[in-house]
Amino acid sequence: MDENSGAGQIRHAVWLYFRFSLSFRDVEELLSQRGIEVSYETIRCWTIKFGPLIARRLRRRRPAPSPRWHLDEMVCWIGGKRMYLWRAVDDEGEVLDLVVQRRRDTEAALRLLRRLLHNQPVEPQTITTDGLASYGAALDQLDLRHLHRPGRLRENNRVENSHLPIRRRERQQQRFKSQASAQRFLTTHAAIYNTFNIQRHLISRPTLRRFRAEAATAWAAAVA
Repeated sequence: MDENSGAGQIRHAVWLYFRFSLSFRDVEELLSQRGIEVSYETIRCWTIKFGPLIARRLRRRRPAPSPRWHLDEMVCWIGGKRMYLWRAVDDEGEVLDLVVQRRRDTEAALRLLRRLLHNQPVEPQTITTDGLASYGAALDQLDLRHLHRPGRLRENNRVENSHLPIRRRERQQQRFKSQASAQRFLTTHAAIYNTFNIQRHLISRPTLRRFRAEAATAWAAAVA
């Protein structure tokens, strides 16, 4: 797809915005350097309209994740209100699911777990969490307490570290404006992050090039 065509411009703008910690105005500036004149408001509309569609296509192309899940929740200030972002990743750093909620209780934990059990193609073998009692209560209701590995901070570093890209985007956007927009952005961001998260510091240069080519192929198929 020609990046100077209308569809190519949309694809490139959406990729820049979700792939890197850029604002809409940053993306506008980068496109302008390529001779593509489009307003940041148009770019915002493109990300809202096409981002979730691309994310769904990328998720369908992903291989099955690991059955070893790590769950955690982080505080977010959204529209001036304290909210909680509940997230799950596997032991390789793949983002499995996330949900923005107002509470940090058993019902909130249940909602995340039910989404995971319904949407993931594998059954969990272990579920590692922090010491929050709500996880144990929710797992009791689902008859999954035997899978629980609670209160082991070191073992849950995988999900703790995976919060960092979200914190960067939160600062870049000067915090999220609403619960709905945060859920939409973070769900889309997770799918694109999974595709391009290569962990380059752990692999050789030839392997890095191969992984990058595979990510580019997946992206091209999702936006075709």
